[in-house]
Amino acid sequence: MNEIDERLAEYHARKSPIKVGLIGVGQMGQEILCQVQLMKGITIPSLVDVTYQKCIEACRLAGIPEDLIVPEEDPEKANAHINNGKVVISTNWHTATCTQDIQVIIDATGSPCTGVEISLECIHNKKHIIMMNVECDVTVGPILRRMASDAGIVYSLASGDEPAAIIELYRFAKALGFTIVAVGKGKNNPLDYYATPDTVNEKAIKRGMSPRMLCEFVDGTKTAVEMCSVSNATKLIPDIRGMHGPQATRDNLHKVFSLKEHGGILNNSGVVDYAIGVHPGVFLVFTTDNKRLKHGLIQRDMGNGPDYLLFRPYHLCSIEVPLSAARAFIYKESSGHPLFPPTSECIAIAKRDLQPGQVLDAIGEYCYRGSIEKADIAKQENFIPLGLVHGCVLRNTVKKDEPIRYNDIDEIPDNLLFRLRQLQDKLINTLTSNKHESS
Repeated sequence: MNEIDERLAEYHARKSPIKVGLIGVGQMGQEILCQVQLMKGITIPSLVDVTYQKCIEACRLAGIPEDLIVPEEDPEKANAHINNGKVVISTNWHTATCTQDIQVIIDATGSPCTGVEISLECIHNKKHIIMMNVECDVTVGPILRRMASDAGIVYSLASGDEPAAIIELYRFAKALGFTIVAVGKGKNNPLDYYATPDTVNEKAIKRGMSPRMLCEFVDGTKTAVEMCSVSNATKLIPDIRGMHGPQATRDNLHKVFSLKEHGGILNNSGVVDYAIGVHPGVFLVFTTDNKRLKHGLIQRDMGNGPDYLLFRPYHLCSIEVPLSAARAFIYKESSGHPLFPPTSECIAIAKRDLQPGQVLDAIGEYCYRGSIEKADIAKQENFIPLGLVHGCVLRNTVKKDEPIRYNDIDEIPDNLLFRLRQLQDKLINTLTSNKHESS
């Protein structure tokens, strides 16, 4: 991994760059495409979005000449164009996932339903998956990663996104044998559990974002989704439902995220959480019982203990994503992936009183927000996963601030996402039953 620049230079010298298909060219996808133009040994010759115009605009921002851009929906013809040095744009993601010479797919769609379909076709066609679609990951990521591994391909979270940045710190600390007390991210947007696209509309316009997307950040859903993804990749748990989310500074993170007996806020060690006030950083709090190492940490200005801080003061979001594509292809390694079975669940909490017959809207809209709970508790309480809620019809009244349960739902859309989640739950139940029988 430390030689990735040299390896990419080798691919460049051999004129055989890694070929990546990018599905979704909004703000994040545009940055990925622009960044790859600066890199050696990797290229994005296949772009997909809902219109050709969006793809053309992304190419313009990336400085790709117009005469290299070819609209094409047929995968076989797209492959021929790519081999002739063209950049193929399409409005059907199958064009990217079925084009023979594309080796890695980046899912930047943000749609759990679409993410499942893309991932399954990547698995079938033996293409590595870079999952920027964290909403999909927390819903069915464990089974997708298992299927990808069985197929001999890599399923990976995306470098630069906060989960992968946290996992980078986690792998470092775990490899050194430290005891991990807490991991987390900084949250920059002011937290408002009851935010709607209407209440954030003005800020969204100023920031060039869709109101729905900004609402997902402000109402805490995105933080819950990201930390659920981290939990499932590390087996670290939320200390309480929804996490603590305290105010903190760079200098006191290791004191705040410490056990109560040491003056902190935590009931348990080994947790995921977030802090308000340290964005855009991610952090890890660790400890050790070894006296010599404690002395060494003090000597290296890591504080007097008992807990110490690792802090990454940045995450570059989509700008770093091409490195995950390169690592997946070159080293067959992920930047982070969910383990099986999952440790945590992202659940849906009502933003207002919801009535029978209500058709539930999308993440980042008016009906509900995301929160995090331990997977075993979510199962016991019959909470429906956040990723399955969109389009469900309510049977029961759900009061404001109450979780939505399966038994509150009269109808769940029967789509591929739901069916795959059923299969994942069935495998988890089988695994649990087998463990109980063997014990």
